[in-house]
Amino acid sequence: MRVGLTLPLLVLNLFVLRQLLVPLAPFPALFLTAALIAFLLDIPTRWLTGHGVPRRLSFLLVMGAGLGLLVLVALWLLPRLVQQLSDLLHALPGWLVQGEILLNQAQDWATAHGLPADFGDLSSELLSRSTKLASQLSQQLLSLLGATLTLTINSVIVVVLAVFLLAGGESISQGLGRWLPSSWRQLVLSTVYRTFRGYFAGQVVLALILSGAQILVFTLLGIPYGVLFAVAIGFTTLIPYASALTIILVSALLALENPRTGLEVLAVAITVGQVVDQVIQPRLMGQIVGLQPAWLLVSLPIGARVGSLLGMGDLLGLLLAVPVASCLKTFLDELARRLELPEPQALAPTAEGI
Repeated sequence: MRVGLTLPLLVLNLFVLRQLLVPLAPFPALFLTAALIAFLLDIPTRWLTGHGVPRRLSFLLVMGAGLGLLVLVALWLLPRLVQQLSDLLHALPGWLVQGEILLNQAQDWATAHGLPADFGDLSSELLSRSTKLASQLSQQLLSLLGATLTLTINSVIVVVLAVFLLAGGESISQGLGRWLPSSWRQLVLSTVYRTFRGYFAGQVVLALILSGAQILVFTLLGIPYGVLFAVAIGFTTLIPYASALTIILVSALLALENPRTGLEVLAVAITVGQVVDQVIQPRLMGQIVGLQPAWLLVSLPIGARVGSLLGMGDLLGLLLAVPVASCLKTFLDELARRLELPEPQALAPTAEGI
């Protein structure tokens, strides 16, 4: 009976939680964002403390470095990203026209060689939809730039919350842990701390390394809008498998203007990504997540949907999906161990199967 009531109670609690969080939006999302930033800043703080630096001085050094990095991004990177995004939106209609010309040439070549091909409807549909999408992105960019005051206020709230969470994070976690059953308290706190800290620290470092490497390579190759595309490819690594889709999209966009440039970006981005994945990622991440690829793919849409339902947004739900799923796997494995459930046995090959 207890196991059978688990799902209805879980659904009821999620419904009640949604009724509480949605009217408070966007503050739950701001709080979680600040908590993630505090998680990341806590890593160098603990490292400095472990090497003999006083806790207060470690806190000040990390906060100073973090604010300095934020100022550098605001003064150097952000204006370039906004400028290149604006230029890209203005150049995109011309690229789409060039793409339609390429489709027509492909259709003429196929017809001349007796191959069945009719790209006319496809090119018209592609042009109309892409033009509409570019117009929507341009309007959203203008609305985003017009909402600078709200964005600034939210950023200040996140920074202030992150500072307070970093300063009192340990006492806050211990206070929340007192509400957990004593038999589960240590497991839950250690698993959440280890998984979230390891996952997001590794992913952010990988995103920074990949973005920096792509910016350097794209600049050397003279790729148009190289900074914008490099940052987009780098920071989509925060979501599993999203970086590969971004590489394909960026290569396809550049191929509309120049197919050779698109192929160069595809080859270079895949090469740099593989170097980072095969050489750097195992040293940073190890086996922190511990999920099969199939469960990773399942957790992403579920996380996005849950984040949207709880008023936190699809993006934050995607970012939290993997570490939350990893923690749930650890808790379920421990529950199965305590219930003394039998281990699954591998299917032995039979004589008929052989």
